[in-house]
Amino acid sequence: MARRGASEGTGEAAGDLRRDLRGASRSFGTILADPPWRFQNRTGKMAPEHRRLRRYGTMTLADIAALPIAEYAAPRSHLYLWTPNALLPWGLEVMAAWGFAYKGNLVWYKVRHDGGPDGRGVGFYFRNVTELVLFGVRGSLRTRAAGRRQVNLFATRKREHSRKPDELYALVEACSPGPYLELFARHRRDGWVQWGDEIDDAEPELALPRTTHPPRSLPAPR
Repeated sequence: MARRGASEGTGEAAGDLRRDLRGASRSFGTILADPPWRFQNRTGKMAPEHRRLRRYGTMTLADIAALPIAEYAAPRSHLYLWTPNALLPWGLEVMAAWGFAYKGNLVWYKVRHDGGPDGRGVGFYFRNVTELVLFGVRGSLRTRAAGRRQVNLFATRKREHSRKPDELYALVEACSPGPYLELFARHRRDGWVQWGDEIDDAEPELALPRTTHPPRSLPAPR
């Protein structure tokens, strides 16, 4: 896949995705994505807090939107898209480009050990203690029964910079159908096909479910 630190033209990352997912399912019931958004302020400069905390490269809005996600989504499927609060319009644009209709969102509320808001977040206007997961649907597909009982707020403590809560996996699995595909994955999850160059800081870039046999050209997950 396109390395997060790379600055590639529109279409190159799309080609990488097609190459890396060769041999994987082309009909995923649920897709989870955490794109490396390139966040800039009104002057066109990267936000200072992102310069200070940057641990990986970013992709342009055009590159993210150009990823051929519709080729891998089932005709009736769900999308969970991590989107920074300040980039909500971009998240909606990407969701539409990938062939999904926005239906709602989940809110990750970051808390301290005592349950209070974790005020270490950043932001130009307010100190963010939440992040959004936009939820979209392709075709006509309701959430499972568990989803219709699930409130759209989940609270967990922050971990290392930019790491998303593992609790979201169980929530997605309870609410949406498989097979499951994660884009820009960083940590392995059994039962998922995962695409990303930071999967536990180890190759392969494509981690296949441990319940399946990977193509001969790809090393087996460790």
